[in-house]
Amino acid sequence: MDVQEKTYCRVRDLGLIAYERAQDDQKRHVDDVLAGGPQTILLCEHPAVITLGRLSDERHILFSQKYLEERGVPVHCVDRGGDVTLHAPGQLVVYPILRLAERGKDLHAYLRGLEQVAIDLLARFDIVADRFSGKTGVWIGPQKVASIGIGVRRWVSYHGLAINVNTELGLFDLIKPCGLAVSMTSVARHKKGNIDMGRVKQEFVDCFNRRFCFDV
Repeated sequence: MDVQEKTYCRVRDLGLIAYERAQDDQKRHVDDVLAGGPQTILLCEHPAVITLGRLSDERHILFSQKYLEERGVPVHCVDRGGDVTLHAPGQLVVYPILRLAERGKDLHAYLRGLEQVAIDLLARFDIVADRFSGKTGVWIGPQKVASIGIGVRRWVSYHGLAINVNTELGLFDLIKPCGLAVSMTSVARHKKGNIDMGRVKQEFVDCFNRRFCFDV
């Protein structure tokens, strides 16, 4: 995954955006990159939403559709890898739209690279995080803090990773996260207070650039 020569990458902050709108934005950026446009990192947060990846088991949603509708939590089936996950305000969601053909077409290395970016980011907040062999994502001790699920079209990546910063963790009780018997945690829980999301985004972009050798 090491790339010596820096390449240009654009960063766009979408703020708090509906999940469907962000998916439309991703598709437009994938088309743009395929047409020769700049690689792009999209940063955002979403209102509460549950998404089901290609490998999802709907039984990992633990409440009825009616109950979720009453809570205002929609469910979307999406074309990423992985199982069920949840997005909500206070969670940093990152969609890298990258040319993986320039990185050896190695999906395993790309996933490990995304995990390492999250690990590097958490280290900047004095939090020790790690990965578990055979399980995609990032953990703080036994609790999961970051989930990853990607899609690829003609070796251009989309979807990406979600890092719990100030997320309301009780929302994860609605699902079996990633199909695992795991509890979720957040940066705020470990720092005992909410974290400035602006700083988190800046630190994330720097960690991402260093790991993937980009110049924004």
